[in-house]
Amino acid sequence: MSSYFFSRLKILILSLFFASLIIFFMIEIIPGDPASFMLGINAEPETVDALRKELGLDISRFERYFNWITGMLIGDFGVSYTYRVPVSELVMARIGVSIPLALYAIFLSTLIAIPIGIFSASNHGNFKDWSFMGFTQLGIAIPNFWFAMVLVLIFSIYLKWFSAGGVPGWDKGFFINLKALTLPAFALALPQASILARIMRSALIETLSQDYFRTARASGLTFFQAVKKHAFRNALIPVLTIIGLQFSFLIAGAIIIENVFFLPGIGRLIFQGIVQRDLIVVESVVMLLVFSVIIVNFLVDMAYLYVDPRLRVKK
Repeated sequence: MSSYFFSRLKILILSLFFASLIIFFMIEIIPGDPASFMLGINAEPETVDALRKELGLDISRFERYFNWITGMLIGDFGVSYTYRVPVSELVMARIGVSIPLALYAIFLSTLIAIPIGIFSASNHGNFKDWSFMGFTQLGIAIPNFWFAMVLVLIFSIYLKWFSAGGVPGWDKGFFINLKALTLPAFALALPQASILARIMRSALIETLSQDYFRTARASGLTFFQAVKKHAFRNALIPVLTIIGLQFSFLIAGAIIIENVFFLPGIGRLIFQGIVQRDLIVVESVVMLLVFSVIIVNFLVDMAYLYVDPRLRVKK
């Protein structure tokens, strides 16, 4: 168990290091000077030079990388060129929307996908299976931003059950914010639930063909008792992998949905940083997203220890 943990921890550290190098240097090679962009084409050269010095752009890229990465290690993400406030303040103000939205979407996609996957696997090859898999294929094919606009049209404009966008703030109450995040969470959850249901079905079908499952059925267990006690856990390994990847996608990929619903989240912050050429915001927030992706995948790897007892055996 300890060797498995430390091997995954080593991969985590190396992944973070190489990700920081890639993010920093990819953003640094973007053509154009942020100082000139912020001041406009008619700015005096002396003014541009002064702003470049203030923003720390007058030193080498290696020094900027070292200052940036050591600052992030102690929680100092730098100061936004545009907003003139620490990036950490911008992130903390927005993360209270993006993370609950991603968790809500993961909860909905899992709640929808696992029963569908089990039902389809138990009816493998018949009309019920084909029907449900057809719907999941449709869920993958539909763009989530289009589905989001349909949800707004039906549930906000016609039925008036939900607001069309924005969040009131967590200080206004938990359930009122949960209601405000329901439509964007459903819009994000639809393609993820479709993918997860198909993975669950495939993994469970493979498990149902194993000898131990047939033995469990022969011992007198009903189909669903045998699935619960013997097949479900073994089918969870690929499902856990997909859930980890989905959380990462939902955190990083909610830019369009947050803009459709006017949500002040991390996605909109990245979009605004790109538009305004606020490089320190873009590289710091993207690095945080990559960090969350790697951490979630690390936690998924640790969850394998619970799901698969073979990993707990010392080699």
